[in-house]
Amino acid sequence: MANQNANGCIADSVEILDPKPLAVVACGVINPPIVASFNDRIRLLLDCIDKLRHLNIMQEGIQLPTIVVVGDQSSGKSSVLESLAGISLPRGQGICTRVPLVMRLQNDPNITAPNLQLEYNNKSLPVDEIGIADAIILATDEIAGHGKGISNYPLTLVVKKNGVPDLTMVDLPGITRVAVQGQPEDIYEQVYDIIMKYIVPEESIILNVLSATVDFPTCESIRMPQKVDKTGERTLAVVTKADKAPEGLLEKVTADEVNIGLGYVCVRNRIGNESYEEARSDEQRLFSTHPLLSKIDKSMVSVPILAQKLVRIQASIISKCLPEFVRKINDKLALNLAELNRLPQHLTSVAEALTAFMRVLSSSKDSLKKILLSGEFDEYPDDKEMHSAARLVEMLDQYSNELHSKNLEKVEGFLMEEVMVLQETKGIGLPNFLPRAVFLNVLQRIVKEIAASPEDFVGKLWNYLERVVIIVLMYHCENYPQLQSSTRRAAQNLIAKKKNESVDWVREIIGMEKLTDYTCNPDYLTTYSKFMAQQHMFMEIMNDHGKCSVINLEGVGEIDVGHLRKHLDVVQKAFDLKMRMMAYWKIVLMRLVDSMALHIMFNIRNMINKEMENEIIQDLMTPHGGGIERMLIELPLVAEKRNRLKKSVKLLKESKEVVANIMDRISLHDDHERD
Repeated sequence: MANQNANGCIADSVEILDPKPLAVVACGVINPPIVASFNDRIRLLLDCIDKLRHLNIMQEGIQLPTIVVVGDQSSGKSSVLESLAGISLPRGQGICTRVPLVMRLQNDPNITAPNLQLEYNNKSLPVDEIGIADAIILATDEIAGHGKGISNYPLTLVVKKNGVPDLTMVDLPGITRVAVQGQPEDIYEQVYDIIMKYIVPEESIILNVLSATVDFPTCESIRMPQKVDKTGERTLAVVTKADKAPEGLLEKVTADEVNIGLGYVCVRNRIGNESYEEARSDEQRLFSTHPLLSKIDKSMVSVPILAQKLVRIQASIISKCLPEFVRKINDKLALNLAELNRLPQHLTSVAEALTAFMRVLSSSKDSLKKILLSGEFDEYPDDKEMHSAARLVEMLDQYSNELHSKNLEKVEGFLMEEVMVLQETKGIGLPNFLPRAVFLNVLQRIVKEIAASPEDFVGKLWNYLERVVIIVLMYHCENYPQLQSSTRRAAQNLIAKKKNESVDWVREIIGMEKLTDYTCNPDYLTTYSKFMAQQHMFMEIMNDHGKCSVINLEGVGEIDVGHLRKHLDVVQKAFDLKMRMMAYWKIVLMRLVDSMALHIMFNIRNMINKEMENEIIQDLMTPHGGGIERMLIELPLVAEKRNRLKKSVKLLKESKEVVANIMDRISLHDDHERD
């Protein structure tokens, strides 16, 4: 059952292990130490993971390979760890493990006495074998409080000893469904949350401790891991108390009704005051001579076999996952460094602040020149809204089309408006003379009809320019949030002023068009002459009542002029007036569009080159602007983020160095072995 694949991290063969087997019970002979061989490469791998765990690399979202020990309350978890480590852990009724206990076992054949170290709350305390249980209880009380409550804050026990397997395991609180006196009512939920935190990562190996006295499928410690490891490919089961329930145990561990992918190991833990040597001897005798337990395959029984499997599984998953750690650390480090570099520069002097401020103004001005004046959009290639030169042309074309779409050449009732004006402006004077006041009267009416269009256009235009300017300014102020409110306010105020100036200018040119009929454009006379060439044909139809009254006039289209025969006294003047107005109106519309284009570009250029910079400086220097010194004040959120990223970068760099050093040492070790 050994060495099944666990998400790509557990292989069928483990090349990193020493070819010499771990010392185990064989042929009825007891080898007292659980591990008789020392594998330097395993130690290097474990040291790497332990150092990363000590640095708390998990807080960066990088999970470490971990053997997680879970089990129902009183299933014998602590006893299994005692057997592996050869030391005494706290025992008693109820939950003995109230905090995650990280056990780092390190085999050292060169020492004669165990070296034990307890690490918690940034403290490292040496302890001895006799006092280790009491020391763990005191440390647990300090972390989780006195009583029976639990905590998610870990406690680390380092055991350096001759003969222990090189392992790092995390012992978690036992699962209990019913709170006893002194325990919180939600004890099950608290334990559940702690266990799930450790077993959810795919890098975790679950060491599930089961009592032989219970029905496996009903165990909560079976159900809980199955939620995250449905096939059991990263779960190894340890069956305790085999001597108390030998009947049917063989069937339980061979039938595997609960999907334990990495197999079962049955053990007998130390009982009472037995020494660990006596416990191993009794364990060997039990599984060799008991009529039922002796039928279980020897590869599935004893603490030494458990140690061998755990070492192989742990070494394999670490060696397979180490390159992935390097990639994740590098990716996270690059991401955090990039984010740190994007943060606002922490300015410490007025000179620095002034330099940064002028740099913001200069870069903003350059961007706006490129976008609004040069037609470049390399800074915003995918945002068509920011391709401003093209958008301005589109807006001008739309404005021109809107002006020209005003239908001033009415087909129905052709010339009737001109007839009415001429009749109402009759006076004593020479006949066949067209007074200028008549022309101005008609012109003013037509101009009035389109007067709203230019005003609407400049309003839309400056609204668009405001969006563009603020986007550019906010982009260049991104690293200086202290400037953003003042810069945005200044831009809005400036755009509002420019909009009002444009509205005033539009009203002025509309007023001028109403008051004066003038152009030096030769197209006026050319067009007028072309239109008047049709007057002879028009008058023939007017005077010959027998002819068809339908005529096709250039610039007007096909019309019925029969209704005009009632007004023969003024119809010729009306025709002349109409043709003059049609020729002149083309000039007026051209003038309104051309002058608008010139006005826009002139004002945009002035805004970028002169007015924007002055407006921002003036706003910043007002009392509500806070002055240039405002840039020296770092926002609390930015300061907090900077500190967090700096700590993260420091942690990741240290972790990267740890992994690099370990990999170098492994490479040197391999070279030495080959030599």
